[in-house]
Amino acid sequence: MPTVSLAEAEALAADALVRCGTAPAAAASVARALVGAEAGGLKGHGLSRVAPYGAQVRVGKVVGDALPRLERPRPGLLAVDAAHGFAYPAIDLALEALPDLARQQGIAAAGIRRSHHCGAAGRPVEALAERGCVALLFANTPAAMAPWGGARAVFGTNPLAFACPLPGRAPVVVDLALSKVARATIVGAAKRSEAIPEGWALDAEGRPTTDAKAALAGTMVPLGDAKGTALALMVELLAAGLVGARFAGEASSFLDADGDPPGTGQLIVALDAAALSPDGPERFAALAASIEAQDGARLPGARRLALRRRAAAEGLDLPDALLTEIRAL
Repeated sequence: MPTVSLAEAEALAADALVRCGTAPAAAASVARALVGAEAGGLKGHGLSRVAPYGAQVRVGKVVGDALPRLERPRPGLLAVDAAHGFAYPAIDLALEALPDLARQQGIAAAGIRRSHHCGAAGRPVEALAERGCVALLFANTPAAMAPWGGARAVFGTNPLAFACPLPGRAPVVVDLALSKVARATIVGAAKRSEAIPEGWALDAEGRPTTDAKAALAGTMVPLGDAKGTALALMVELLAAGLVGARFAGEASSFLDADGDPPGTGQLIVALDAAALSPDGPERFAALAASIEAQDGARLPGARRLALRRRAAAEGLDLPDALLTEIRAL
């Protein structure tokens, strides 16, 4: 399996997206996000996305040269129109403005509409935590989960993420999809013609299935059963209803080049970590230390950080088939 440096991987992805019609600056933003996810072990949000993204740009499902636009409808609020382009440049625009706004007012938020797949949801909140903010992200995704007791998909897997700064070290990052497993995991299994464990998904008839392709045609099982669908409803209302984006049931798939742009949304909230309590960061560190003091316990994200360090030092091991797919775009 070939080994590719992170810089080489970013160039590979960006060049492929430019060949498909993506503006260079947008392609660079997307490539950074995908390679970052790949390096952290989140392969479902990594370089496997290059080919479907490129196909969507070619047919206009993603506007490759879209320029996100930022407005300030209220003090402390940013409204970002992704203009049916990739989510990553729109998120980058929000991340530039949020930390200073949060420091000025204690709290700030950005709503992103007419957006697309935001990839690893932990990435934007981690970037905010590195700049002294406690951060939350809510993102809605195309319909994949039925309401509890129902059979028709109404909610996406709707990730939510949280990050909190720790003095002198990497932040705590929590990144959760609200399905029992991330849909990208099942997409990967379907590509490899692998079975999935029972309990992850239901087929189109609402029956438990171990067939990954049947699962993609059916619905995902929510994390925590009814509690997971309640949280998915919350995310829909925050990431779509509040910001003016499409609900999951109105959005086309992130996975193929069929239909019009998905038009989904994201809401990012940032709080100054010391705004309510000057010793807040030190208190965060004390709780983190009490967790790590227990044998076998670790903070969320510890494995991701170790994988990143290894990838930075040794590069990424990428399958020949994936490299061929990207180079062929």
